[in-house]
Amino acid sequence: MNEIIKNMILHDMVTCLDDNQYEKLNCILVKVLSNYQIEEVKSETNDKTNQHYIDSFLSAKRLEGCSEKSLKYYKSTIEMVLNSINKSIKNVTTNDLRNYLTQYQEEHGSSRVTIDNIRRILSSFFSWLEDEDFIIKSPVRRIHKVKSASVIKETYSDESLELMRDNCDNLRDLALIDILASTGMRVGELVLLNKDDINFNERECVVFGKGDKERIVYFDARTKIHLQNYLNSRSDDNKALFVTLRKPFNRITISGIETRIREMGRKLDINKAHPHKFRRTLATKAIDKGMPIEQLQKLLGHQKIDTTLQYAMVKQSNVKIAHKKYIG
Repeated sequence: MNEIIKNMILHDMVTCLDDNQYEKLNCILVKVLSNYQIEEVKSETNDKTNQHYIDSFLSAKRLEGCSEKSLKYYKSTIEMVLNSINKSIKNVTTNDLRNYLTQYQEEHGSSRVTIDNIRRILSSFFSWLEDEDFIIKSPVRRIHKVKSASVIKETYSDESLELMRDNCDNLRDLALIDILASTGMRVGELVLLNKDDINFNERECVVFGKGDKERIVYFDARTKIHLQNYLNSRSDDNKALFVTLRKPFNRITISGIETRIREMGRKLDINKAHPHKFRRTLATKAIDKGMPIEQLQKLLGHQKIDTTLQYAMVKQSNVKIAHKKYIG
């Protein structure tokens, strides 16, 4: 190994030295290196180092309040990238990451949104490494946001909401649609609710959002009545706010709600029926009626106001009215 090191140094210096200097350097290297036993560092060390950095990053994100679901996604994405590149984190270059993203898109036929999600995770990871002085500069800095077409996602019309209500064949589904439509809560928040979480007098309830952040959401009078009717009709002793229609009356799951809404959408010919669409519908209505964006952000439980703006789609009819009012 000593001989290999000596030859590598001499090879790199050969163009910088004359014959006498080259020979002198050779003698010095032989003398100095003879006092040391040099061993090659195995690749496993790099793997352990990489994993150490990943674990430290995830611990930092956990402290910031990231959900376990997000942390698992971060972990799998970063490990997948680093395993593919097969380098120590400190040696990863911008070209390595660019080539990975290009290859990944070609092999998987991924959308631009998916590729940009991977880029954002890598940016967060390497920026953290830079901030913590583990690397000098993030290699993701020069990889810009992947541009994707802006798609205006649909909301439920008033007619669609009434159709769903009119075609509910049980009290649970009616209460389910009303609470999703009037609170705008996430379906993941809804399935965690218990009966005791509901304050009927104030028409409000406390939900736990992303990162276990607590917030209050509100529901209307119609939801109150339909929710009370549903709870009064139940004979089970499950503390969950919503349970399955059949025994043993387990707490309803996210997939259970999604399946129910999709089935209703197909039956009534409502395009892209999904629980999350209620949330987007509420946000759009709130903006159209003049609700300040900061208040809507708090109601929806968004950490960043940019997220709220993505949810709230301004109706084209209102744009036309505003144009007539302000421009003529």
